[in-house]
Amino acid sequence: MKRKSLATAISMLLVIALLASGCVSKPGTNGGNEGEAPTGSNGASKNEFRMNLSTEPPTMDPAQAQDQVSATVINGVYEGLTRINEKGEVLPAVAKEWKMSEDGKTYTFTIRDDAKWSNGDAVTAQDFEYSWKRVLDPDLKPEPSAYAYLLYYIQGAEAYNTGKGSADDVAVKALDEHTLEVKINAPTPYFASIMAFQTYFPVHQSVKDNPAFAAEASTMITNGPFKLSEWKKNTSMTLIPNENYYEKDQIKLSKVYFTMVNDSGSELSMYQTDKLDYAGMPTGLLPLDQLSTLKESNPNEFNIKGTASLYYFLLNTTEKPFDNVKVRKALSMAISRKDITEKVTQGGQLPAFGLVPPGILGQKEEFRSEVSDDYFKEDYEEAKKLLAEGLAESNMTEMPEFSIIYNTNDLHQKVAEAIAEMWRVNLGIKANIGNQEWGVFLKNRNALNYEVARGGWGADYNDPISFIDLFTTQSGNNNTGYAKKEYDALVDQAYGTDDQAIRMKAMADAEKMLMDDRPIIPLYYYSTVYMMKPGFKDIFIDFKGDINYVRGSYQAP
Repeated sequence: MKRKSLATAISMLLVIALLASGCVSKPGTNGGNEGEAPTGSNGASKNEFRMNLSTEPPTMDPAQAQDQVSATVINGVYEGLTRINEKGEVLPAVAKEWKMSEDGKTYTFTIRDDAKWSNGDAVTAQDFEYSWKRVLDPDLKPEPSAYAYLLYYIQGAEAYNTGKGSADDVAVKALDEHTLEVKINAPTPYFASIMAFQTYFPVHQSVKDNPAFAAEASTMITNGPFKLSEWKKNTSMTLIPNENYYEKDQIKLSKVYFTMVNDSGSELSMYQTDKLDYAGMPTGLLPLDQLSTLKESNPNEFNIKGTASLYYFLLNTTEKPFDNVKVRKALSMAISRKDITEKVTQGGQLPAFGLVPPGILGQKEEFRSEVSDDYFKEDYEEAKKLLAEGLAESNMTEMPEFSIIYNTNDLHQKVAEAIAEMWRVNLGIKANIGNQEWGVFLKNRNALNYEVARGGWGADYNDPISFIDLFTTQSGNNNTGYAKKEYDALVDQAYGTDDQAIRMKAMADAEKMLMDDRPIIPLYYYSTVYMMKPGFKDIFIDFKGDINYVRGSYQAP
């Protein structure tokens, strides 16, 4: 009976959403204007590529970026020591080669002679040493880097970042302009692949004199395949090829244009009227109620790709009653993930009961095939019992009204509406929902200024630790207030050895501990749903769900 009433409630929500969407495209709620997009035959006549960011990037500083919107642009205008191709292989980038010591703890990168900044200056080993220590600076402005912990592989990095050491103790050293030596704490087989992540990108040392360098196109000196030529705040960003890029002959697109329209109906309309060449995830969204129709009518353009990413809700464990584990478990157990994926998101997503998604490598196969995510079951009666016990332990007689916050997005809204309804039906509690602009949402979540918040995480590199270390005490992206020494110790154990059996056991134990404590509510493993016009080549969605357009081109079909 409960499942039947739940399905009915969700169906009603979808009908309401369908009626509300109407037949008229609406302008983006973040100031985007669909008339701003350049027109043309799929962008093909000028070899342009046009897609939607949905919102203004919160930052263009690689040290500060912690979201996919910012990373999508940053990955076009900056480049690290290595890069990753469509097959997931690590390729030389700014470093033309590297060597690893026999004990696996010292890397020596050789910087290309022809690597240059967009202003013509040479990219040097000193730029990388400066940039990495800048990320680790505990006094970095406007705020410390949330991703600083990703550099803790390097000897002395954690001590400096946590105020227990100095920059001189960080074991990254420019031996000369073209030689960078890096010493790490323990052998790390995937260390070279991490160099392709934005936190490890270099910034021009002129940023010392201009803390606001990343706020305007005119003040950004970058080293990537493209450079930012125009930035209309809350409207659009335009990239053009960087004439100083060392492989400029491989950059075929004449322009990459990003619009900012935060409405899925408007985004689809722009795609259908040839104002966009790409629509959908990872930064945009196709209307959920039109996915089936779009798939049937555009089989050559419509794509669904499973990606190594997790969609979840965060619980503020520093606030009552969310500080009680029984309350957190009750909220998690009272949700039907199958109803969410089949009736709401409808994009091939998989129900999630763990932290690490499919697609992430384990010891011999995928981690998820080696370690089952059956950490808990959906059980509405047990959820009611746990909720009552948890509230009693918190000296509360009933669950107070609370809020679910999410960044403005049709999908996030519908997921939040569906879950709020499930909690009402299955637990008899009331959750209000509220949307926030992306930058505001991130600040509130980072500051623990919420009760329940939407979250999403994609792999930074292909190893379970990219998810497991997210909820350590020192993680700048742990926005739950969760802190447990035993969890940190398991993560340290995984970091401290190259024995894959020991590493995987430690990470599996850590995942179980996290699910036992439930500071998050896993909902589903992502799939990327998108449409792309025919003729575009070498533009792809990677294993973690990011779009790579850097070496794309157009060939008339």
